[in-house]
Amino acid sequence: MADAAKTKLKMKNISIEFPGVKALSEVDFEMETGTIHALIGANGAGKSTLMKVLSGAYNHYTGEIFFNDEKVAIRSPKDAKELGVDIVYQEVDTALIPYLSVGENIMLDVLVNDMGKNQFVNWKKIHSEAKRILKHLNINLDTKKGVSDLDLAEKQMVLIARAIVQERKFLILDEPTAPLSNKETAELFRIVRELATKQNVGIIFISHRLPELFEICEDITIMKDGKIVSSSPLKELTTQKVVEHMLGNASHEDYQRQGKTIGDTLLKVSNLHDKNGKVKDVSFHVQAGEVIGIAGLVGAGKTELCKTIFGANGKGSGSIKLKEKELTAKSPYHAVKQGIALVPEERRKEGVLVEEPVYSNLSAANLKKFTKALSFLRPSKEKAAARKMIGDIGVKTPSETQKVALLSGGNQQKVAVGKWLMSEADIYIFDEPTKGVDVGAKKEIFQLIDGLAVDNKGIIYASSEVSEMLAITDRIYVMYDNRVVKELVTEETNEEEIMHYSTGGN
Repeated sequence: MADAAKTKLKMKNISIEFPGVKALSEVDFEMETGTIHALIGANGAGKSTLMKVLSGAYNHYTGEIFFNDEKVAIRSPKDAKELGVDIVYQEVDTALIPYLSVGENIMLDVLVNDMGKNQFVNWKKIHSEAKRILKHLNINLDTKKGVSDLDLAEKQMVLIARAIVQERKFLILDEPTAPLSNKETAELFRIVRELATKQNVGIIFISHRLPELFEICEDITIMKDGKIVSSSPLKELTTQKVVEHMLGNASHEDYQRQGKTIGDTLLKVSNLHDKNGKVKDVSFHVQAGEVIGIAGLVGAGKTELCKTIFGANGKGSGSIKLKEKELTAKSPYHAVKQGIALVPEERRKEGVLVEEPVYSNLSAANLKKFTKALSFLRPSKEKAAARKMIGDIGVKTPSETQKVALLSGGNQQKVAVGKWLMSEADIYIFDEPTKGVDVGAKKEIFQLIDGLAVDNKGIIYASSEVSEMLAITDRIYVMYDNRVVKELVTEETNEEEIMHYSTGGN
């Protein structure tokens, strides 16, 4: 057990700027070890930026950081780790090395240190220690399995395992439950509580799932526009009050659909199987102007279904018809040509080109529209169209030339949606489109989806967030064990019934 003596963290007058954006403005943040502290705010509020300062990812900030009133220097991730500060990022694929094994990823810091000292690596010890950490987390994973073969939830748990290999004073968890099922979330909460109460670790918990914060956290700091707007014990606030501090308006659960005119059937899926056994005998239909939900817990097969329709997973058998014509989408390229669009769950990996500017991303799904003779691109035309789309969908960016990697998660998601709005698709598939975005950005994404419904498009909305299903859909298909087990009319159902079928109820 760690020493019970508390370490108090103080960040004073922290400011940082990026080209065209002041991300933090004289921010004061403090907490101590042994507590679980929520840090929240709308996308772009500055919470992730503040934590990147604390974890050493950004070194060009002004201000001071103190541990127990002693000033410390954190200008690199190495500095932070030596002081006992670590972070588990939301975008797991950028933090893992895909060609290494589970055990090697978990023990990465130890490996780097050993090799840096010209020591031979004790591979048996590496894997035995990784197994010990996984056992402590109640995770059943082969430490010799390649990380590239893991699903999103498994990758998240590997990152958390890596973070607790060495003793930590402060551990930052950025949207840690976004890819996790209810069962996996409960296990994570158990570990988080144990780290705080038994090992005296200070947990900084970033999440947009407000009920989670009231369940796991003791204190809360709320940010807006690069500043702290509230910091208090969580028990002194209500969910509504938290939302008011963040936005000053209502949450997405109050959203009212505008588009309600339902037309003829656009897409009909019959007895669909994929080649990997992750989609089993699935049938459903989507009508023009309709938003249908694909509900289910993590691992139910929602993502695999979306990708099979989009041609990214191999189709085994069954039928997919668009406007009564059989689709032959052997790849995403063919799916796009035939009128299918997909906004994927892992936006940074599959939805956007993070190192490219906003305008290149927005034109990516419809390049033909921006070419001239001999297929040369016309950047001026791309940029003009991008500026209009940025205004239409409300992307917060200094200009259309800003690199997507520098945008907040919610604005990256808007770019991922916007590129398809510039195409001519008939069916839009959204796979967990609000994962890791704030309640304000969720409402804006709902408005974009609503606009597509008004334009008589068909929308498939796959999500494990039941409250969102009830806010945006017309009908809901519930998946369990890779099958559709129930069709529900949204206006006639509730969260309890959806969860009943999502967990295998008859």
